[in-house]
Amino acid sequence: MNTDELTRPLPQDAREILDWAWAKFAPYYARVQSVALDARNVDAWLADWTRLSALLDEAYQRLNVATTQYTNDATIEARYNRFSEEIYPQYQTAEQTLKEKLLASGLTPVGFELPLRSLRAEAALFRAENLSLQTQEQKLEKEFDKIIGGENIVWRGENKTPAQMWQTLQDPDRALREQIWRAILDTRLENRAALNDLWARQLRLRLQMAKNAGYVLADGSGDYRAFRWQQYLRFDYTPDDCKRFADAIAQVVVPAASRLYEKYRARLGVDSLRPWDLQGPMGFAAAAPTRDARPLRPFQTTAELIAKCAQIFADVDPALGALFEQMRAQNLLDLENRPHKAPGAYCQNYEAARVPFIFQNAVGANDDVQTLLHETGHAFHAFESFALPYIQQHAVPLEFCEVASMSMELFGAPYLNRADGFYNDADAATARVEKLETMLLFWPYMAVVDLFQHWVYENPSQALESQNCDAQWGALWERFMPGVDWSELAKERVTGWHRKPHIFTSPFYYIEYGMAQLGAAQLWANALEDQADAVRAYRRALALGYTVTLPELYRAAGARFAFDASTLRRAVDLIERTISNLEA
Repeated sequence: MNTDELTRPLPQDAREILDWAWAKFAPYYARVQSVALDARNVDAWLADWTRLSALLDEAYQRLNVATTQYTNDATIEARYNRFSEEIYPQYQTAEQTLKEKLLASGLTPVGFELPLRSLRAEAALFRAENLSLQTQEQKLEKEFDKIIGGENIVWRGENKTPAQMWQTLQDPDRALREQIWRAILDTRLENRAALNDLWARQLRLRLQMAKNAGYVLADGSGDYRAFRWQQYLRFDYTPDDCKRFADAIAQVVVPAASRLYEKYRARLGVDSLRPWDLQGPMGFAAAAPTRDARPLRPFQTTAELIAKCAQIFADVDPALGALFEQMRAQNLLDLENRPHKAPGAYCQNYEAARVPFIFQNAVGANDDVQTLLHETGHAFHAFESFALPYIQQHAVPLEFCEVASMSMELFGAPYLNRADGFYNDADAATARVEKLETMLLFWPYMAVVDLFQHWVYENPSQALESQNCDAQWGALWERFMPGVDWSELAKERVTGWHRKPHIFTSPFYYIEYGMAQLGAAQLWANALEDQADAVRAYRRALALGYTVTLPELYRAAGARFAFDASTLRRAVDLIERTISNLEA
């Protein structure tokens, strides 16, 4: 090894290493690996490891983000694939050696107890033979993005993305809404065969990874759920807890959602509520407006969306407002929907630069405002936890990450009608009602998505056949989603799992939203008593990163990590009571 390579300082910007070969990274890992660890130098060693790991992680994430921004750019795809295939597996192997080194030392640095627990679980899960499979899995996820990102609807002579069409589902003309809804769903159904084929390839790959790691079901198939549980570092609840949560939702929330759907039916004056009577093609959403109501149009441009949300964040907390202004100044927002942009929204952390980046598909709807509030909650979480020195301390459980984002939607709600804001008083009340109603309608949908995945990975041989997946989705839909009439729409109803990206790209990542929404509802209840105090507790909890357990994070924020019927009932009662007050 060249001596110059060992003494060369690391680059300061991850963008400098996007096109490096592994041979340029290896000396840095060798240098960290060569240190003889003891209690006197472990903190400095962790700092060196953090800087190195953060640079590679950020380089990979920047390339990954670019592929979602421009799904049709072959050059970007090639750069991502090269890094994913040639660098990322070597990076994971090198990271594994450092994990094993720290664990073998027996040292427990201050504030590192929980990261050590995670490192033990990750090290136990590592299998070299899975590295190439993980690369294949990432490529299949990009294939899903390309399929969905390439969807195009010709509407009245213009090319439209499905996201651009969704906002028109708020039109009071029922016949027009049906045409739009069918156009969106027909476009997805055109990809039915492609998505089914992709699904089978993804499922086989996931089962093999689980089997390689020693997780096997009685029939010899890989136990991917157990594998994924450890991969997600879920120490504080079990699959059975998820099923109990679903039972509580069926008991408490489904009746409330049914009351809400009946209110929508009566308001619209229709014999039965049809899917196009809601404001989104997913199957759960607030009702479309009546003919004497006008759709909410909170902004015309993304610049306006950003400026008005900046005002809200400053009202919630001036320090948080300053962090959002930093994101705006550093061009860390890509919010506007456009062709060949992957669907959805996310907040991605850039660990070396210690800044977050927000990706969104805004089209001018109220939901876009809620999405930016939500994703910026994630960004605030990142900023607060970046004060902790080590990258492993930033790996907060997803069940609390979503509390950070969902709480920000609720904290921001009182300021939707501020001067020069999005709405007047009446429209702000409408927007808040819509948000609260969507919370109620979400829990049953979340239960469908989560239980569907439990069924898939408990019965993988059956789930390889798409018609069995259709049947299971349909059965769960009947149990949790009554109130909307899907007659003569069988294929649209049973292929609803095709319209949930998490099933394809983030398996088992959905229960977090349901748990966190219950946590956020508790923080909101606190804010109704004293918003300033609730926000202070929120920020204190965000700043803990992953230095305390999941239940302790909830407690620090002012909530209980619980998902039983009684806790759920208190949240549902508060939501229904507030809706009634706002409507009055």
